Amino acid sequence: MRKPFHDRWLLAAFLVLFLSSSCAFASKKEVKKKTNNKEVTYDGTSLIIDGKRELLYSGSIHYPRSTPEMWPSIIERAKQGGLNTIQTYVFWNVHELEQGKFNFSGRTDLVKFIKLIEKNGMYVTLRLGPFIQAEWTHGGLPYWLREVPGIFFRTDNKEFKEHTERYVRTVLDKMKEEKLFASQGGPIILGQIENEYSAVQRAYKQDGINYIKWASKLVDSMNLGIPWVMCKHNDAPDPMINACNGRHCGDTFPGPNKENKPSLWTENWTTQFRVFGDSPVKRSVEDIAFSVARFFSKNGTHVNYYMYHGGTNFGRNGAHYVTTRYYDDAPLDEYGLEREPKYGHLKHLHNALNLCKKPLLWGQPRTEKPGKDTEIRYYEEPGTKSCAAFLANNNTEAAETIKFRGKEYVIAPRSISILPDCKTVVYNTAQIVAHHTSRNFMKSKKANKKFDFKVFTEPLPHKLKGDSYIPVELYGLTKDKTDYGWYTTSFKIDKNQLPKKKGAKTDVRVASLGHALHVWFNGEYLGNGHGSHDEKSFVFQKPVTLKEGENHLVMLGVLTGFPDSGAYLEHRYTGPRSVSILGLSSGVLDLTESSKWGNKVGMEGERLGIHTEEGLKKVKWQKFTGKAPGLTWYQTYFDAPESESAAAVRMSGMGKGLIWVNGEGVGRYWMSFLNPLGQSTQIEYHIPRSFLKPKKNLLVIFEEEPNVKPEIIDFVIVNRDTVCSYVGEDYIPSVRHWTRKQDQVQAITDNVSLTATLKCSGNKKIAEVEFASFGNPIGTCGNFTLGTCSAPISKQVVEKHCLGKGECVIPVNKSTFQQDKKDSCKNVVKTLAVQVKCARDRKN
Repeated sequence: MRKPFHDRWLLAAFLVLFLSSSCAFASKKEVKKKTNNKEVTYDGTSLIIDGKRELLYSGSIHYPRSTPEMWPSIIERAKQGGLNTIQTYVFWNVHELEQGKFNFSGRTDLVKFIKLIEKNGMYVTLRLGPFIQAEWTHGGLPYWLREVPGIFFRTDNKEFKEHTERYVRTVLDKMKEEKLFASQGGPIILGQIENEYSAVQRAYKQDGINYIKWASKLVDSMNLGIPWVMCKHNDAPDPMINACNGRHCGDTFPGPNKENKPSLWTENWTTQFRVFGDSPVKRSVEDIAFSVARFFSKNGTHVNYYMYHGGTNFGRNGAHYVTTRYYDDAPLDEYGLEREPKYGHLKHLHNALNLCKKPLLWGQPRTEKPGKDTEIRYYEEPGTKSCAAFLANNNTEAAETIKFRGKEYVIAPRSISILPDCKTVVYNTAQIVAHHTSRNFMKSKKANKKFDFKVFTEPLPHKLKGDSYIPVELYGLTKDKTDYGWYTTSFKIDKNQLPKKKGAKTDVRVASLGHALHVWFNGEYLGNGHGSHDEKSFVFQKPVTLKEGENHLVMLGVLTGFPDSGAYLEHRYTGPRSVSILGLSSGVLDLTESSKWGNKVGMEGERLGIHTEEGLKKVKWQKFTGKAPGLTWYQTYFDAPESESAAAVRMSGMGKGLIWVNGEGVGRYWMSFLNPLGQSTQIEYHIPRSFLKPKKNLLVIFEEEPNVKPEIIDFVIVNRDTVCSYVGEDYIPSVRHWTRKQDQVQAITDNVSLTATLKCSGNKKIAEVEFASFGNPIGTCGNFTLGTCSAPISKQVVEKHCLGKGECVIPVNKSTFQQDKKDSCKNVVKTLAVQVKCARDRKN
């Protein structure tokens, strides 16, 4: 009830008389706080933040995939790379692992992560899910959700919507309580509900449409003062903004579904995520830069790189078959180090686009098509000299000449040149002037002392309790508490069932829906089998020796994570489904439904926690003598690798299993699953420095396969001290030479010339020039070789400019490298290739 006016007047007078100084102070604070609040709106051009249009360069960084100790460096490097926004999913199953018990600490401290982004003056896009995919186990949905009676995920289902709303409100209320929304002065400018729903909507029909409308109303009704997007969902209901995911949204995105919505690109995939057993796949930075320039030339004003830093799937968090290393080929690699030239070339792209900011946001778009493979897109602001142009050559094999406003421009094959004043080329997507790096894994001297391995082998179960007449489904058996589930059965064979023909063989045959399987028959290990990410089902078949009377079959079903995509995720099944004995004189013996199956969840070592110091004492360890059966735990101690560089363990000699350091889950490894090139998909496994102590670190490995060689394991230090440059003499000089003042693009330096730049990380300096050639060298950073011609003084010139320096700049022209005026290959466009080694100054 409101107070009468005179009562309020008297109260105000009293406060003014006795608390004037504190009121004045509070008033100033309130005014200051209010001015920090930012209204976020949008129109058909862009997001509008605090009344200003913005070009947004965003990168996905997932807080659970790195450590809190790594976050500051990763975020700072992202900002230095030209980003002004960080995008992250919210991972429901790490926050509510157990129903009703929320956790926001350690690697799940979302508030701390967002505040670090805010501290760096950057914006945040928060992607709530509830489903996120993200190559994360179960697509981010907690396991317990599967066991809610009557539930169907991601559709108009009462149970799913109730739990989703509770989760969404819990997270958003926490963000609001911490004043993290832009409307409160915080960094969160954009939210996302659901994820790539177009991929499953048809499966749910009208219920899917109803669900999406419900999800939209849910977040909109909370009035948080930010716009919301739905990615890869072109018919997103108002007021949701439909956004694009993919590699080439400039060509594949049909555009916003309403004229008053901006073109937003929520996922520009910087590489392809890896799965165990696949071959290396990379995406070139030239292709990424081309796609971004094209998108911005076609009215795009927001791009998000997925991922900008991929990180690590620690513990058992990766989705099925997904490697522990995640999106390592992103601009910041798994260890948070700058992967060049991807990092630097995109940074230069952001600089170039910023020079175009005014015409892009306020100009009128125009398009010309001068040739079959060429295109001109430009923006002009009426009544001003503000103009920006994008000249595109879609010919993948040859350069093309484009005539624009009375001037000719040679555009490299499949590239876009950016002219922020419609006259001056400041950037070409195919011409990289940023330096390159090659990653090195250096064997640690300190950590690799002779290891004293001790072992504990899991006991093989014989007859487990159980009354199931079919093998229990593996996801439901393990409940995401472990990767392992045991199956045992026994059956009797009469003498007349045995093969009568001499030399006839009998086989055990197991048809499995995935992911992997180990089999024992009458106590003898028969071997293992597995599927793959693309084909999860497989058949295991091996000869067995049957005996008259009772025979025993033991199987260990193995998961590599839960699935992360597709409709009806709650009804996915895996594990052994059909078991039979072949070759009997009586025909095929189907054990699937004719025998009772016993079950057990997990390993004994997991139950006892023997991956920790306290758990070690709960079993009797034996000295490793050079050979051990499968399902063996290995433990030893090691000192932390020297220096402050990133560290990893190289799992050479091992098969498949799990790794812990000081009780922290490093992740799954799978060395024995070779790709078509005959190589392990991942060899090195990241050990964050925060997992380590200076001395006596506990390494525990659970190994599934027999006869491995743990003595070959070694610890490595990770660096990018091999730094290179590869610049053609016909390249465009670096965009760093240019700035924009009002409507004019002006040179910052007196002499705008082409140079090659080499820069060491941290306080390191260039200690050696390992390769230098001005001519037609071939190869890549870390593997250069001379071509048919090279200036003889190439190495001398580079050494003069670079040795002993942390950063050096080398002119790229004939006069620098051909001082004797002799040119051994006059008709060849020269390239300068340089490779140097960085090291710490010994004096320091």
